[in-house]
Amino acid sequence: MGKHHSFFMVLLMVIFCVSTTIAQQATVVKFDALAKILNTNSSQIQVVNFWATWCAPCVKEIPLLEKLNANKDFNVKITLVCLDYADKVDKVDAFIHRKNIQSQVLLLDEIDYNSWIDKVDKTWSGAIPATLILNPKTGKRMFVEKELKEGELENLIASLQ
Repeated sequence: MGKHHSFFMVLLMVIFCVSTTIAQQATVVKFDALAKILNTNSSQIQVVNFWATWCAPCVKEIPLLEKLNANKDFNVKITLVCLDYADKVDKVDAFIHRKNIQSQVLLLDEIDYNSWIDKVDKTWSGAIPATLILNPKTGKRMFVEKELKEGELENLIASLQ
């Protein structure tokens, strides 16, 4: 009886753990949904990072963004905007799961990049990684078109306070 009871308890714990760690998934959106984030009146600083699964510098900086997202000392909302093709959502979801990404991930379904890049920032050439930092309370914003290094994002956020 003891062996069956122990096995049953272990099985319940495994089921509970698996059910509580459901992986984040990408939400496929058009630019209008992203524009709402860019124009939010939130009290949180918004960090919107543009990346792709095939971009090595983009993938390299994701752990820095995730670290900031997990740090509750910062009042920051991280949004990762993936620029892979929308029909690759399964590939993006697998990437999110493999990297255990907890930040919000949007998969932008807009093939004509020239129709929306200037709406993000007029200085953006379209290269990635690119990060837009917005402070809705002060109206300050900063756009960075390069790979971010350790500590750099925190310094940029502090400069927008």
